[in-house]
Amino acid sequence: MARTRAAVSAMVLLLIFGEAKSSETESADKSQYTLFNPTPERLLRDFSPDRPSTTENPFTVDAGHVQVETNLFGYARSRPDLEGTITDTFDVATSNIRIGLTNSAEINFVLQPYGVIITRPPDPSRAFRSSGVGGLEIHAKFNLWGNDTFGEPGSTALALSPFVSLPIDRTNGIGPAFVEGGLVVPFGVQLSDKFGLDINAGVLYLRDSGAARHHAEFLTSASLAYQWTETFSTYYEVVAQVGRDDPRGDIVLLDSGVTYLLIKNVQLDGGVNFGVTPAAPRINPFVGITVRF
Repeated sequence: MARTRAAVSAMVLLLIFGEAKSSETESADKSQYTLFNPTPERLLRDFSPDRPSTTENPFTVDAGHVQVETNLFGYARSRPDLEGTITDTFDVATSNIRIGLTNSAEINFVLQPYGVIITRPPDPSRAFRSSGVGGLEIHAKFNLWGNDTFGEPGSTALALSPFVSLPIDRTNGIGPAFVEGGLVVPFGVQLSDKFGLDINAGVLYLRDSGAARHHAEFLTSASLAYQWTETFSTYYEVVAQVGRDDPRGDIVLLDSGVTYLLIKNVQLDGGVNFGVTPAAPRINPFVGITVRF
């Protein structure tokens, strides 16, 4: 009987302190925390990487913390272009380094340290291989609402995410040859205890392939996630990029993948993207990891 009372008391204390910590995280004024005055561990938001889906979530990394999201390995095979050429692309260790500046703002640096592109025309003698470092992307994310109030069914969050892409090696074909940029607007809604939906709308300012000018392309995507357990989730996604300067037309992808929370601040993931339109890659499998410090 004594053991039973002790067990019940322990459960009650756990519920009380667990609810207190959750309430503290949601109600605490975290505006005082910055890059040089980090958010305490007890007030950190739930671990929410942007990867592995293409769709960004609207949440920022807590102030003074760093989150490294790495595509350990990715492969993509294109559909044949108008001349019948197929392209194989290999991506190794592309990383998004996210740094929390304030409670609602972060800066990101995305770098591809190594990539390989193998182009295979119908005539095998004309095949060639390019390799090297990709470009550098600099992103910012500003959460407008929902960073610390998201979680209950029906709750929402919204952010703005501008970015610029800078060339490092203009000649290797791996990264951009010119400065490009854009703006993405991530929106999230908690549909139920298990289902969450992220939606992106954005505009990309890209260099024309055959002229010395830039043009606008438009990006939209939606990712539906389902949390099977506290550590394991899956997602299902549709992505479209329209208004492209490409005779093959627009890009439409259907994607799916999984995430597994290995420990509190380490998540593993994997997935595969399937191209629907001629301009989209035929298939793009990948695996990755995210670590928060």
